[in-house]
Amino acid sequence: MPQDRRPSFTRHSSQDMRLSSAPGGVEHAVRVDLDGLINQMPNGPDKDKFSKEMDDFYRLFTRYLHDKKHSKPLDWEKVRGPKPEDVITYKDLEQKSVQDVAPLLSKLAVLKLNGGLGTTMGCVGPKSAIEVRDSQTFLDLTVQQIEYLNQVSGADVPLILMNSFNTDEDTSKIVQKYSTHNVSICTFNQSRYPRFKTDSNLPLAQTPENKPNMWYPPGHGDLYESFANSGLLDQLIDEGKEWVFVSNVDNLGATVDPVILQHMADTGAEFVMEVTDKTKADIKGGTIIDYDGQVRLLEIAQVPKAHVDDFKRVKKFKIFNTNNLWISIKAIKRLVASQKFDLDLIVNNKTTDDGTAVIQLETAVGAAIKHFAGAHGVNVPRSRFLPVKSTSDLFLVTSDLYLLENGELRLNPKRTFKTVPVVKLGDHFKKVNDYLARFKTPPQILELDHLTVTGDVSFSSD
Repeated sequence: MPQDRRPSFTRHSSQDMRLSSAPGGVEHAVRVDLDGLINQMPNGPDKDKFSKEMDDFYRLFTRYLHDKKHSKPLDWEKVRGPKPEDVITYKDLEQKSVQDVAPLLSKLAVLKLNGGLGTTMGCVGPKSAIEVRDSQTFLDLTVQQIEYLNQVSGADVPLILMNSFNTDEDTSKIVQKYSTHNVSICTFNQSRYPRFKTDSNLPLAQTPENKPNMWYPPGHGDLYESFANSGLLDQLIDEGKEWVFVSNVDNLGATVDPVILQHMADTGAEFVMEVTDKTKADIKGGTIIDYDGQVRLLEIAQVPKAHVDDFKRVKKFKIFNTNNLWISIKAIKRLVASQKFDLDLIVNNKTTDDGTAVIQLETAVGAAIKHFAGAHGVNVPRSRFLPVKSTSDLFLVTSDLYLLENGELRLNPKRTFKTVPVVKLGDHFKKVNDYLARFKTPPQILELDHLTVTGDVSFSSD
């Protein structure tokens, strides 16, 4: 094991004294704190991994300080809708079946973003473990989809789960039940970064231990670095894999699409983002724009306050990002190795349980679109965006509106309208257990257009 050559440090009792006297000011003070955290770890692979994460965090942190001083706000006058070649229509692509693209499937991996908890829906543990249809979880349905894909095509498409430190332990136990299924499952963890205080900019954590409020997973934009650091990226390249299909684990519409896979192979594009038409329910969703002649993803957090209403207008920004992404694996390796893979920063202000104001620096995986050669969007049918973010969404996917086949939900052909009803369930339905207590049987809603429920209401099975 190489000797640890990081500089030692002395922890002063006063943060203010340390900031004012340290060479380089706050950057130096933060570097000293991070090195102190690293040096508390015993030598070995865990320390090496933690050291790499702290180095990556420090690079992000120094960018944040630089941007605070020097970055210019988004020039709204330069924001344009995407060029025709930057977003193409799905229906214009050549239709392909799974059997047609079987040779390409052997070069594909599927990656699900699995870092979130089910707390917003009143559940404990990973969100992917919530039962969403016929007593089956998000993960159950995902495994069924890929197992069927492998069975029909004869390919070996692996499933990769990017966990966070919040979900890794439980997920590792859950995936054991799939050991007899025809799908290879690999997991890796995204980074664990320290929250830092708003007033002093110093990390809140005093030890590398995973204590509450001290650490956070830095958004799904961390995928690229963490994927490379895990060793899985190199392993996939060695196995001859060329593309990875990335999506949120709670998007039940994000299945492997042979049409887009063939499009990736035909065009040589390193990055394809699935977008779909925006409705009034999607006004906050990020969208593809042209900015100074470059294709970019614009998130609402980047929009100047004076133009937020403009951003929300469906007539001006007609599409939004589904977070279904098709990416070249070798391109990821090249860009991560360049260390110029800077994604737009999302500054997330938080308050801990004891009232301390802290900051989390995060990034979004789709923001990388500006770094990849030939990157563009494909405007896909709305059926490819079926997220379950609330019990109102759960109401829809458990109903007769959808049929379940080989882990995939399809709109019931008996539905007269091809649009999905608007459903708004009140606070009494917010948690899954409360929802299930009020709906004894799956909803029958083939003719439903709109439903709003408020108050403590239960529905019978009739």
